[in-house]
Amino acid sequence: MVPDQRIRERPAASAEWLRAARAARTLSLVTLVWLGVESGLGLAAGLAAHSVALIGWGLAALVEAAASLIVVWRFTGARTLSPSAETTARRAVAVSFWLLAPYLVLHVAHDLDAGHRAEPNLLGIVVTSLSLVGMPALGLAKRRLGARLASPSTSGEGTQNLICAATAACVLAGLWLGTLGWWWVDPLVAVVLAVVAVREGSRAWRGHACCH
Repeated sequence: MVPDQRIRERPAASAEWLRAARAARTLSLVTLVWLGVESGLGLAAGLAAHSVALIGWGLAALVEAAASLIVVWRFTGARTLSPSAETTARRAVAVSFWLLAPYLVLHVAHDLDAGHRAEPNLLGIVVTSLSLVGMPALGLAKRRLGARLASPSTSGEGTQNLICAATAACVLAGLWLGTLGWWWVDPLVAVVLAVVAVREGSRAWRGHACCH
């Protein structure tokens, strides 16, 4: 059964459903504030450390912010009970996944050609560590709400938050391994992130939220 059919068949006007919709919108608003700070600090740290993975992670925060805006739009006003609004939001979230991949691949190629190597950076370590702690909680909560609301757009936003947390862990590992001479780990993380973004964008476009 496709997601839009589930929305039509669900008693969407029930108090429980509407509470879940408000919770999804509130979590997305909280995430917007978080990601605004995270992106700015992540980009600053990445540029200072010449880390494509850290820069990519900072840009990923902007992409996640776009997904959060989409979910806020989805559950505002008359759109809250609109199946067509969910379809639009789901596809917009898919596009937000795809926005990141080309940049990451091009930036990796540029930095490898220029001979840049990632260097440990205190600000980057602090910001990514905070993301590693906070983003899983937001992501899992949104995925649960997405399932209750039959909303792939909400689940997709949650998946982006989980990818952000996983990427933060990889960036931290890459910076540490870089001190051991394993400089190739950092650009590898960026390329893996690009592949994951393309894959999850395709799943979101088809209405299949990541569930693993």
